[in-house]
Amino acid sequence: MDTALLFCNNIIATCGVPKIIISDRNPKFTSEFLTNLYDMLGPKLAFSTAYHPQTDGLAERMIQTMEDIILEGSVHM
Repeated sequence: MDTALLFCNNIIATCGVPKIIISDRNPKFTSEFLTNLYDMLGPKLAFSTAYHPQTDGLAERMIQTMEDIILEGSVHM
């Protein structure tokens, strides 16, 4: 719950709540962090088409961006 709360306080507060989160079917999207985040905020989770590299690439880039933002936020706390 701590990571989800950190994410909400630092990311959602500045960028807003996403309406949809697109996953490349990575098991990370069933993690405790994201389960808590979905429960707190209610975004819809959509899965990309299997073996569709264009969509997977977009999802991977967004994941890397969000990881960078979360790590940066945790360093400044």
